[in-house]
Amino acid sequence: MNEIDIPIIKKTSDFYKLFHEYRRLIPKQDRHSIYEKAERIIINILEYFLEAGYIKGAGKVVMLEKASVKLNVLRFFIRLMKELKSLDNKKYVALQEMIDEIGRMLGGWIKSSSTMR
Repeated sequence: MNEIDIPIIKKTSDFYKLFHEYRRLIPKQDRHSIYEKAERIIINILEYFLEAGYIKGAGKVVMLEKASVKLNVLRFFIRLMKELKSLDNKKYVALQEMIDEIGRMLGGWIKSSSTMR
């Protein structure tokens, strides 16, 4: 398996790169709290996707469902960053659109992996 062959990993990597670009724009008090928490969640999601790429059977679905939960937690933290004015509306929308696309991709992966059991 080559990670580049899995589109959701590419999309999530692109999301992380964009999120990382915003780091310098985040107020310092938020950069060392909610921003870093959200950043760790993104990295965890990437780890789940990478691991799921190697796992067969029911373990894959379990890994993908864990990623789905983390994605929803990330969605919440990104929204909270907007409400705290750590992110402006334009950046918030860009991030949420990418999260939504990753969520759709993840839903498809879960569905196709569930039918393979």
